[in-house]
Amino acid sequence: MVSVSTLAAITIDGLAFGASLALLGVGITLVYGLGEVLNLAIGAFAVIAAIAASLLVSDGVALPVAAAAGLGLVGVFGLVIDRTLLSLVYRSDGEERILLGIFTTLGLAVMIEGVLVNFVSSRYSLPLGVSPIDVGTTVVTGTSVVTIVVAAVVLLVLFAFLNRTFLGKATRTIFQDERGAQLVGIDPRKIRTLVFVLSALVAGLAGLLIAARSNIGVGNAFEFTTFALIVSIVGGVRSLVGAVVAGVLLGLVNTLAGFFIGSYVATIILFGAAIVFLLVRPEVMSS
Repeated sequence: MVSVSTLAAITIDGLAFGASLALLGVGITLVYGLGEVLNLAIGAFAVIAAIAASLLVSDGVALPVAAAAGLGLVGVFGLVIDRTLLSLVYRSDGEERILLGIFTTLGLAVMIEGVLVNFVSSRYSLPLGVSPIDVGTTVVTGTSVVTIVVAAVVLLVLFAFLNRTFLGKATRTIFQDERGAQLVGIDPRKIRTLVFVLSALVAGLAGLLIAARSNIGVGNAFEFTTFALIVSIVGGVRSLVGAVVAGVLLGLVNTLAGFFIGSYVATIILFGAAIVFLLVRPEVMSS
């Protein structure tokens, strides 16, 4: 019989994992919703940030500085990718752009993994050194609490940016009506660059938070991309709020199932939950 305190602690860990999934889902939803490009390299961005920060920490760099450097690296890398590879993708429209985006970013992901494997082959982590937190009779993992708080703050700032700033409103305008945005002087290409860099930074942060709770390696890039796709699809593909909700819920499902059944079966349950949600969502939306 599982005690209430143990269940509460597992739930907090599930929320922390869900917060990381929410960040990955938001990252992929931002780019697809704005430019109809499905970024299948988003897991690689997460891994690059985590590995870079971990290597810097091992060289004696302070954790906050190393984390900022890791995020800066993926931000610059995202900018380079957007201005080169994605410039070719954005020349096409409709289904052609979607397919070209899939092939381009998939090829990018394979290339990144191939390069990283030759230079970094072990597992990496970013332990925060946060002590467990006593909440009544429950002992909660301090790192999980930090993960939830950081992810929540970042998501709130992102939503505030999209809803309160001029650039954010311009981004939302392109989401809703690209031609109308052009008529009022908004350059969709520049906004897409901004959004792609933002998505890379959000994915990088997700990688840092995951590395704070567990070891990750190059091979996790594909797994992170898969999770991001599931979260984005379940959340509605173009809905940032839906991606956040889906990420949190799926993180909880995966963590609870992993504790009671096992990690392998938990992954199957995660995919199953996503499929069930996709099947019932049209009925929910129409009701």
